[in-house]
Amino acid sequence: MTTTVDVTPLRRRPGLRRLRVFGQGPLFVAAILLLAVLVAVAVFAPLLAPYDPDTLDLQATLAGSSGDHLLGADQSGRDVLSRLLYGARSGLLGPLVVVALSTLLGILVGVAAAWRGGWVDTVLSRSMDLVFSFPGLLVAIMFVAVTGPGMTAPVVAMAVAYTPYVGRLVRSIAQQEKARPYIESYLVQGWSGWTICVRHLLPNIAPTVLAQSAINFGYALMDLAALSFLGFGIQPPTADWGAMINEGEGALLQGALLPALAPSLCIVLAVVAFSIVGEGIADRVAKRDR
Repeated sequence: MTTTVDVTPLRRRPGLRRLRVFGQGPLFVAAILLLAVLVAVAVFAPLLAPYDPDTLDLQATLAGSSGDHLLGADQSGRDVLSRLLYGARSGLLGPLVVVALSTLLGILVGVAAAWRGGWVDTVLSRSMDLVFSFPGLLVAIMFVAVTGPGMTAPVVAMAVAYTPYVGRLVRSIAQQEKARPYIESYLVQGWSGWTICVRHLLPNIAPTVLAQSAINFGYALMDLAALSFLGFGIQPPTADWGAMINEGEGALLQGALLPALAPSLCIVLAVVAFSIVGEGIADRVAKRDR
């Protein structure tokens, strides 16, 4: 008598293991969802906020969590939840501009250095090294000292400071792509370098650049919030997470935690989420290239 063994693969039980995006697990999915929520909050802040973020109510000064103020009120009686929702706008818009500008400049510089080589590569590489040697916050403070506080100067300064991060990466992977046989075949066929870069080289390096940009977004968010906290960025009474921490610092001494704790938690969650997304995309790219 023979015994047959069923070799049909067992079905995976439904659950978190099936939640996968770009080949990544539940943590990556959770980070994507969190970022989607933050973007939705920033876009629909006027509809979601229960109060005007700048409305003063001295009778509610440092009020605790209640039905009227879910996250309490700050030292001026402004609703913390409303300011938190509106603060997501500046908290995400500033880093978005930083990442967009630094990525564009980094791609232009990195591709030009890798493609042209020679003295062009030397000049551009040394220029990136020079910019890289200055801390981004120091560059931003120097810009603010000349132009005055606000969003424009810190954003421009941070975009310049972040360009070498993208430029170095793009130069490295563009040099690897340039050495591949398909580049030589297109050159032999008479294709121009510009056409090859736009139609083939850039699409091949785009996933890696996207991963770096996601990580840079989190760091830019943290740096801009730090500048606002120090008084060099967005100025009160405009709702901004970094400025809210500065304003809530005094409230901590009076036992009111939420005015400073709530924006701090938002910054931490956003930075961690962007880092997880960036690392997840990078892992996916590494697996693809194996």
